[in-house]
Amino acid sequence: MNTNEMTNFMFKEYPDCVNVQELAKMLGIKRTKTYELLKSGVIKSIKIGKDYKISKLNVIAYIYGGKQL
Repeated sequence: MNTNEMTNFMFKEYPDCVNVQELAKMLGIKRTKTYELLKSGVIKSIKIGKDYKISKLNVIAYIYGGKQL
């Protein structure tokens, strides 16, 4: 099963693009650790102004150790 197919089973209650608060909830981690993962590039994201936007596909890829978009 590839990452795109996993979105049908994992985190289906979340939108395709999540914010920092949603990412923290998805991973069960605190906001500080979430920002560390984003700022270091461990989880790929885009920054629009002061806000981070994270693809749900990248979250799933991070969990399974796969390639992020």
